[in-house]
Amino acid sequence: MHNLSTSKLYVVEGMFTILDRMSAKLGRTPARAPHLALGIRGEEAAFFHCRREGYIVTARSWRSHRYAGDIDLIGWEGDCLCFIEVKTRTTRNVATAESAVDESKRQTLRKMARHYLRQLPEPASARFDVLSIYFESDKQPDFLLFRNAFGWSEAPGYRASRRY
Repeated sequence: MHNLSTSKLYVVEGMFTILDRMSAKLGRTPARAPHLALGIRGEEAAFFHCRREGYIVTARSWRSHRYAGDIDLIGWEGDCLCFIEVKTRTTRNVATAESAVDESKRQTLRKMARHYLRQLPEPASARFDVLSIYFESDKQPDFLLFRNAFGWSEAPGYRASRRY
């Protein structure tokens, strides 16, 4: 059963890829800066990757009316609600994708996650995951998922350059 649903995900993901390419060839895609287009591509790939990993995704690009920014993906893994930050890169030469989740970004994600949790009818256990995606030329996308990448507060002596 699991293999069948995974196969269906690959088919749907492939269809989206084909439709995106056809749309681009027909000139029907909005003009975006290359880094924004890469981010959108990464978030779409992240959705399907998380589904294959067993997450039940409940929100994509969730925004709060109180805070600037968004939470890329929100989903359940078992009985734990996961706030997933997606970082996409085309190379590993400069810095790791996950290193872009700096203290400021973590603070913003925490505020937004608290706001999201207050809207739930019942309390839920929650964590923060970071998903790094590398779209390097002539290679299959590489996904690195860091479960429980950071907590609800900064640990004393925490260094942003630390690998999750």
